[in-house]
Amino acid sequence: MMADNNNLLEIKDLKLSFGNVHAVDGVNLTVKKGDLTAVIGPNGAGKTTLFNVITGYYSPDQGTISFNGQEIGGSPSHKIARSGIARSFQITNIFPTLTTFENVQIAYLIIRGKSFNTVSGFRKLNRGSVEEILETVGLKEKANTLAGLLSHGDQRTLEIGITLACKPKLLLLDEPTSGMSSWETNLVTDLIEKISREMGITIMFVEHDMKVAFSVARNVVVMHQGQVFAHGTPENIRSNQEVRKIYLGEE
Repeated sequence: MMADNNNLLEIKDLKLSFGNVHAVDGVNLTVKKGDLTAVIGPNGAGKTTLFNVITGYYSPDQGTISFNGQEIGGSPSHKIARSGIARSFQITNIFPTLTTFENVQIAYLIIRGKSFNTVSGFRKLNRGSVEEILETVGLKEKANTLAGLLSHGDQRTLEIGITLACKPKLLLLDEPTSGMSSWETNLVTDLIEKISREMGITIMFVEHDMKVAFSVARNVVVMHQGQVFAHGTPENIRSNQEVRKIYLGEE
């Protein structure tokens, strides 16, 4: 049987344990090019750990991860990043003492294997590329602001901008709206939809806010006890009685 060329990420029988804890327990999952997928589930369901295995921060005990037709399971994180997978973390991961512009600029240089320790290293980069990203994420007017002085919402937005500098085919966002006000949440969800719609980047995001997950995503993955419990459209997941029992606590 020929492989489906529309499949960007294919995970088969993926397992990872920490002692007696089966953090990822036989996950099978396919993500197609252009998908916008929310990953939901109770605390401890294995959502972030799954992202960590996909991106090479942990090596799986068993199973395969195929990205764009290439096996990446167990590869170093920097090689996976250069293959076209970028991610954000639950905790903001920026350089607070550098400007907004410099944060994105450094990401550009690192992913291309260039030095950023010298002035000449910075000059190798076309400033227009960074400015274009800052405009996309709505931070162009704050290009010279120290990242540590940005609001929490702007810092999370900057982090998304940093991931875009990596020119990803697949973008993994871990709780991108965590700790935000309703106004900030709307800005970030609008940005996620914009990136998906206008840039065509495939996106997976972990989300605890069900309103966000069901309103933004076109597909929803439900994880429970390290396994994919359900996978479907928001409408199908919302009406799934077993999902409502394990996640919403309904009988």
